[in-house]
Amino acid sequence: MRDTLIFYSQFDDFDAWRKALESGLPDLDIRRADEALDPASVRYALVWNPPAGFFARYPNLKLVINLGAGVDSLVGRDDLPDVPITRLSDPNMSRMMAGFVLFAVLRYARDIPVFERAQREHRWHYVHPREARDIRVSVLGLGELGGYAAGELVRQGFDVRGWSRSLKDIEGVSCFAGADALDQVLAETDILVVMLPATPETRGRIGARELSLLPKGAKLINVSRGDIVDQQALVAALQGGRIAEATLDVFQTEPLPADDVLWTLPNVLITPHLASIALPSSAAPQIAENIRRVRIGEKLDFCVDVKRGY
Repeated sequence: MRDTLIFYSQFDDFDAWRKALESGLPDLDIRRADEALDPASVRYALVWNPPAGFFARYPNLKLVINLGAGVDSLVGRDDLPDVPITRLSDPNMSRMMAGFVLFAVLRYARDIPVFERAQREHRWHYVHPREARDIRVSVLGLGELGGYAAGELVRQGFDVRGWSRSLKDIEGVSCFAGADALDQVLAETDILVVMLPATPETRGRIGARELSLLPKGAKLINVSRGDIVDQQALVAALQGGRIAEATLDVFQTEPLPADDVLWTLPNVLITPHLASIALPSSAAPQIAENIRRVRIGEKLDFCVDVKRGY
């Protein structure tokens, strides 16, 4: 009986992942989790947001691979076995995320929402462009994705600040760390990019108080997780003019309910949690390498501590 890798995701294309994985793991039986199979044969699980109790069915798991960078769906579970858990670290995911962040920042830096509104009103409206160096962009969270995005913003000439739990050193980025420094960063921000990892400590980290510290008319971009920014406080800030615009790729409830007030706000751009996704062709070799390492007892790459959330 061959070892089995099971796949679970409500959003990702199983056939694409199976095709990409088979070339590097020809001796592995790759199955969807809902297929009929012997649970005892399952050694590896490639998953994104699996339901409660999912892992309890597989007594012989040796490795759990999270189908992305954020592992918040694995935090606080009681069904996880005592096996290594890895995340995907794909350069193409970093590029994809940086591209989305750069798009959102440039959209505000070049006043595109102003022109979109003018177009809807059939109104010619000129706003003189600003130099990038005069626009202060702050990135909260300088991990693999956040650090890459901050570097791309530097290359575009923006005045970039970065804030993280521990102090980082990124060329061209003014880096800050710790709770005391966050207030200063927020007060000096024209465009705020939230890229913090989802942990118990970051949940609700950007609330009404933090939003009030931003200069009036600041813009906010959230590509991390929906519960890091207090959604009610953000709506109030958007309605009251404290926050002029927001680009939101993540929400407290996903999909965003049809009756949510965010859909009605003219100063909000909503995208369906797609700023960065794992790509089978470029991520599969990393998965195959870690499975090889499990088999021979070598140290794994990109292990995570679910208690810390990253």
